[in-house]
Amino acid sequence: MKTVWVLTLVLHCALSENSEVVDPGSPVVAVAGSDVVLPCSVRRSAGQSSLSAVDMNINWTRPDLGDALVHLYANHRDVNTRQIPQYRGRTAVFTEELQNGNVSLRLTDIKLLDEGDYKCRVDSKFWKDEVTINLRVEVIGERPVISVEKYDSNSEQFSLLCESKGWRPQPDLQLLNSKGENQTAGDPEIQRRADLFNVKRRFTVHKNHIDTFYCRATLGEHKEEKEIKPIVFYGELLHS
Repeated sequence: MKTVWVLTLVLHCALSENSEVVDPGSPVVAVAGSDVVLPCSVRRSAGQSSLSAVDMNINWTRPDLGDALVHLYANHRDVNTRQIPQYRGRTAVFTEELQNGNVSLRLTDIKLLDEGDYKCRVDSKFWKDEVTINLRVEVIGERPVISVEKYDSNSEQFSLLCESKGWRPQPDLQLLNSKGENQTAGDPEIQRRADLFNVKRRFTVHKNHIDTFYCRATLGEHKEEKEIKPIVFYGELLHS
């Protein structure tokens, strides 16, 4: 009996030293309304090879919310009776991938409230480990609006207003001509409402440089734009 206990202890130590939970190494960014995967996996430390998590318990929690439960997979099934209400019906682990050590969490229909830290904890009979993953949520705002505010007959310049609402974080707002060249503008005017940003910028265009212009709002790989055509400028000249 003593021999069995010693062997069990040796096995426990060996597995504890050679197994670990791995995170993505950087924050995960998702767009509100989309689905996202929070990467997490188990592997053997020495050989960097995957380790089956089929018989392990996988516990996803929010440490920034008092370790509230996001998703629990235990004893080969989901156990979410204590799950935070905001996550009901929106979480899943990849059960078919557990044999490959994939213990990632799939989160659907991303919301602003989902932003924060997530703890991925894995427990086996012989060891346990955990990592924390940060989720950042972006919101793609409305299509920009561009308009002529006024025409100054003395300077022969048009004043253009370019604005877009409902972004998070703050987007880059630019005015481009038909060649894609960035136009000189004033500093952005930023208004924050709740967790969203409204941004506007003013541009001046001389009447000798009338063109098709594009007001473009950019956030990472996402962009929205609106154009204003020369006919609008000529209409202002007729009424000035």
